[in-house]
Formats: sequence, structure tokens, C-alpha cells
Amino acid sequence: MKLLLKFNLIFVLVFAAGLAVTAYIARDLLRANAEAEVAGNARLLMESAVAARTFTSNQIAPLLQTQMKYTFLPQSVPAYVATEVLGELRKKYPEYSYKEATLNPTNPRDRAVEWEADLVNQFRNNSTVTEYIGQRDTPVGRTFYIARAMKITNPNCLVCHSVPDAAPAPMVQKYGTANGFGWNLNEVIGAQVVSVPMEVPFKRAEQTFGVFMSLIVGVFLTIGVVLNLMLWALVIRPVTRLSGLADRVSMGEMEAPEFETKARDEIGTLAESFGRMRKSLVQAMKMLES
Repeated sequence: MKLLLKFNLIFVLVFAAGLAVTAYIARDLLRANAEAEVAGNARLLMESAVAARTFTSNQIAPLLQTQMKYTFLPQSVPAYVATEVLGELRKKYPEYSYKEATLNPTNPRDRAVEWEADLVNQFRNNSTVTEYIGQRDTPVGRTFYIARAMKITNPNCLVCHSVPDAAPAPMVQKYGTANGFGWNLNEVIGAQVVSVPMEVPFKRAEQTFGVFMSLIVGVFLTIGVVLNLMLWALVIRPVTRLSGLADRVSMGEMEAPEFETKARDEIGTLAESFGRMRKSLVQAMKMLES
């Protein structure tokens, strides 16, 4: 087996092993980073909802108190405003979803489904926990979610949610008396939930992984080509010439040309040694002839 072939076999084996290890580590790392990025974006979305709720409660609702005596304006409800604002944001980022899942909501669209109700009950049973992060299986695949407890801390909220008689008449006319009442101060009544399919971070991770591995393969191939050229120019070619010259001398062709090289490396040292050996051989042959 020729030297160049041996070198390439070893290089390919090392390259394959290195590529496998790199792929294993990079894939997990990129997936973890993608999940962390999605979690960060989900938290930003959650904070946007909180900001919309706070703005509505502090600045919008007081301005609409008079109109609310005659007509129910959902724009005065923090939960409604947060849901609408995040709904507009979803037009640009449809992969993210936001819901204020409530066990006993005034607006039926906010009613918690089974898994959301489980989250709310977990918040109720453990008052020290304010946020849950997890994943769940859905018909469209694995889904990542962040949930935060919704607790009644503002007594003004009970004006609309304590008993029907205390609530604004227009609101009762719109939604009836069956839902959205019986809330108590400092009670967890629901959860803000931001969800995103795991396909989104995994797709981003796979795209980045593909680019990264392509670059790695490209770098290794470039290194392989350069090393092969260097090996051929600096080792294979001069050793082949030196071997051919040694064959000619060994066959008694003493007039074969000198092996000329300016190299100061191991090949140059070998050439000098061969030159001295050839001269000694020529002198020995002359002595025998005389």
C-alpha cells in the first residue's frame, strides 16, 4: 500500500470520528440553545402581555368608567386587551400562542381546557410556585409552554367578578350571570400561557446544524487537499525520485545524475546521506578495478 493511500485512509478515519463526535455534541448544544432562545422570546411575549394588562388597568379603565355605566366596553378589561394585543403580534409570529386560561371566565374564549386547568390547580396547590415551564404532546407534535399564575391582587377586580349584583349592568347583559363571578381576593383564578411547537426551535437548530456541519466538512476537505498536495510535493515526489536514482545506482549505473535538493529537512538529510553513500560506492568500485 502506497504512502499517500495510507495517509488518506488514516485521515478519513480521523475525520469520520471527529465529525461524528462534533455532530453529536453540536446537535445537542444547538437544540438546547434554540430552546433557550424560544423560552426567552416566550418570556418577552409574556412580559408584553403583563405590560398591556398593567397599562389598561392603570390608564385605560379609569377613562372608560363613565361609558361602562351605559355600554360594556371590553377594551377596559386588562385580560381582553392583553389577548387582543398578543393576537395582533401573532399575525407576524404565528408560531407563538397566548391565552389567559381561566377556570371560571367571563368571556368563554378564556375558559381553560383540561391541561390548562391542571396547571391552574397546580398553582393553587403550591402558592410558592409562580411559573411553570414544560413540554407536552399535542396532535401537531411536541409543544413547549410557559405558564404564570393569575392571582387576584387588585380589589377593583372584584367589582366585576364578585357577585352579579355588583357588576356593571351592561357586562351582565352581555355575558350573563353564570360565568366570571365568585372570585376572591388573592385567589389564583387562571394562568397566562404562552405556547410554541417544539418544531420551531428544532427546525432552527437543524438549519444551524446543517450550516455548521457543512462548514466543518468544507474545512476538513480543504485541509485534506492541502495536506495531500504538501505530502506529494515535500515527501512523495522527492522520495520517488530518490528511490529511482537508488535503483539505477544499485544496477551499476554510476553515471546516474546527482540528486539535487535545497531542502534542509529530513528529505534533504536523506539525499545528502545517499550522495555520500554513492561516492563511497564509486570509490570502492574504482579501488576494485585498480
